[in-house]
Amino acid sequence: MRFRKIDAKEIQGNLFQMIGSDWMLITAGSLEKHNTMTASWGGAGVLWNKNVTFSFVRPQRYTREFMDAGDVYTLSFYGPAYRNALTLCGTKSGRDVDKVKETGLTPAEAKSGAVYYEEASLVIVCKKIYTQDIDPAGFLVPEVSKNYENHDYHKMYIGEILEVHIKE
Repeated sequence: MRFRKIDAKEIQGNLFQMIGSDWMLITAGSLEKHNTMTASWGGAGVLWNKNVTFSFVRPQRYTREFMDAGDVYTLSFYGPAYRNALTLCGTKSGRDVDKVKETGLTPAEAKSGAVYYEEASLVIVCKKIYTQDIDPAGFLVPEVSKNYENHDYHKMYIGEILEVHIKE
């Protein structure tokens, strides 16, 4: 199957469902050396007159090293048949296992150099335009801090959407 490029405004589906329940992979690095992780926090919208995504990565995640080092990354979405692959990518570290080998996912490269997997049904290619570590002093509602029992606060990445591809 091939991908077709679409405008970000043409993305179909409920992003709350796609991110929060179905999950996505955040992938950064080069085709030769990259890492991916499963995420269920994030979103998309308009900021600074740009179509953007926002993603969150904890400090202990191997993918964070790749996110910090590079300029581009992808968010990719999959059908139910890939749930086990997404589970593995969310529970095993790329420091310890070869996620490509373990999941059978096929890495590919967008023209920007960002890495995605051919099995995705939707790929959003992003260019990093802002990062910020979550500061617990900014929590205005006490129950939010319960997500950080280990004080391992996420870093937020805002990425300008460069391209969106859907499986034909």
